[in-house]
Amino acid sequence: MCEGGAADTAGPDGRSGVDREFLALERELTVFLRRARASSGEMARQVHPELEPAAYGLLVRLEEAGEQRATELAGYFGVGKATMSRQLRALEDLGLVARTPDPADGRASLVRLTREGMVRFRHVRDARRARYRSKLAGWDRGEVAELARLLHQLNAGAED
Repeated sequence: MCEGGAADTAGPDGRSGVDREFLALERELTVFLRRARASSGEMARQVHPELEPAAYGLLVRLEEAGEQRATELAGYFGVGKATMSRQLRALEDLGLVARTPDPADGRASLVRLTREGMVRFRHVRDARRARYRSKLAGWDRGEVAELARLLHQLNAGAED
């Protein structure tokens, strides 16, 4: 028996049941991530036609967490300072974020959404949430909550 009580027997393809479960997980995550990347690009363009898809996540984080140092953002996303600096500069050039001196350290600055950035971002976010509601209309609220809990658990494990 393998963990969870399921037998770990080989199937017709020679793979164990555990392997089939993880292969199915990998397949579904691959499709999900491919669609998420495409959706992120679409949402970024809706915020601003020149916005890079990767920068959309920065807007999400700034809206959720409030103003932050670029180093905090780089750490959160697991990217280098140079990458973060380039993405933030592009967002500044588009008028979506602004930097202000950090009162705790005059050498550093805090990045925040501008009013224009907030309005544009929230418009797109609200439309995205409406699409989620529509796509999941047939789901029980408990199932939606369970999916969110499991995805949170997966994401939290990725931070380790």
